Amino acid sequence: MTSNEASGIRPEDEVTRLCAELIRIPSVNAGDNQGPGERAAAEWVMEQLHEVGLDPVLVESSPGRASVMVRIEGADPTLPGLVVHGHTDVVPANAADWQVDPFGAEERDGCLWGRGAVDMKDMDAMILASVRDLARTGAKPARTTTFVFFADEEAGGVYGSHWVTTHHPDWFEGASEAISEVGGFSVTVPGRHAGAPTRAYLLQTAEKGIAWLRLHAHGRAGHGSVPNDANAVVRLAQALARIDAHVWPREYVASVRGLLDGLSELTGIPYAAHDPSALPADLLRTLGGAQGFVLGTLRDTAQPTMLTSGYKHNVIPQTATAALDCRFLPGHEESLMATIRELAGEHVEVEVMHRDTALDAPFTGSLVEAMKQALRAEDPDAHVLPYCLSGGTDNKALSRLGITGYGFAPLRLPPELDFVSMFHGIDERVPVESLRFGARVLRRFLDLA
Repeated sequence: MTSNEASGIRPEDEVTRLCAELIRIPSVNAGDNQGPGERAAAEWVMEQLHEVGLDPVLVESSPGRASVMVRIEGADPTLPGLVVHGHTDVVPANAADWQVDPFGAEERDGCLWGRGAVDMKDMDAMILASVRDLARTGAKPARTTTFVFFADEEAGGVYGSHWVTTHHPDWFEGASEAISEVGGFSVTVPGRHAGAPTRAYLLQTAEKGIAWLRLHAHGRAGHGSVPNDANAVVRLAQALARIDAHVWPREYVASVRGLLDGLSELTGIPYAAHDPSALPADLLRTLGGAQGFVLGTLRDTAQPTMLTSGYKHNVIPQTATAALDCRFLPGHEESLMATIRELAGEHVEVEVMHRDTALDAPFTGSLVEAMKQALRAEDPDAHVLPYCLSGGTDNKALSRLGITGYGFAPLRLPPELDFVSMFHGIDERVPVESLRFGARVLRRFLDLA
């Protein structure tokens, strides 16, 4: 009799319920320490862990900004520890834009709908289902594993992973590697032979760095009817136009090159491997909606996201401000900052609001092999490829403790589902069968890792 049979409940049996209950807790993070925070979600996580006899720890970085940790000893204490982590906060959702209540966790068309269904309460539920199974059955993961549910990932982790790693580094003592979100999901691509479809699972081995900047243009205030050659609004607009027009050179970092090489082998579609200036459009097109993630990793980027200036129609303001979201490839941080300052010009000050490192991990080693084996045990036809994430995760904070992070939230997805567009998008949803698949894979992975 297996441990799962002995307990009567398998991880896949309760993962959908866990995800739905968590979605119904509106743990919205509006940024700048605004919103209801994660306390209610963290307390619910505590309840799920206490229910199976575990003794988790809850900490707050600020009122309402709560993170939870529980550790389970491994079968082999000589192995370095593992961190498995998620975040319980979600971005805001405007209910008027959705087909369903974004916090209703409605099941429709075989999917569970709601804010966080993809980012990342689906993975939180997989983690909880696996932890609860370990506790119920008395089984041990291969390595001593620290499970963490962080606050504040959607605003850079200042009140979550960065605060926790600074104030509670002991949580992660002995750990060498970590897994979290935005990797391990499948894309269906045309196969080399007669276009037969092939499933490739994208394992995140790298992620771009973050530089959230504020541009402050300075000028001379005056009456709107009087010509002004030092207009702060114009200076800011000119700076943004220069930044927008700048052509950031393409470069294939190791993870991107590994993905393109793997896709080319699977599909039979060639690309100019040694000429990044030649966009591999035909190859990227095979990824469907996921190509957006990959396009963002071919070069550094800088996107204006907010503008602020003035207080009256007939008054030329003295200052004008813009927010800039910059993402840089591994090794490109200083060159990106120098380029932005040069493009901004002498009348525009560049202020760093939040800056975080780029990550690059090897697509080799026992942990990567465990991920591959866990996927192939549930999907024998799985092809596993590395990729670089254009966004960022809480693995950035863990990297400061010397922990190597990967993205592995396993989901076998239907080919027609535009999964990537649902991150922070409208009508976010995850297939129920994908959740059940992920729970099985993650639980198996913990035995193999």
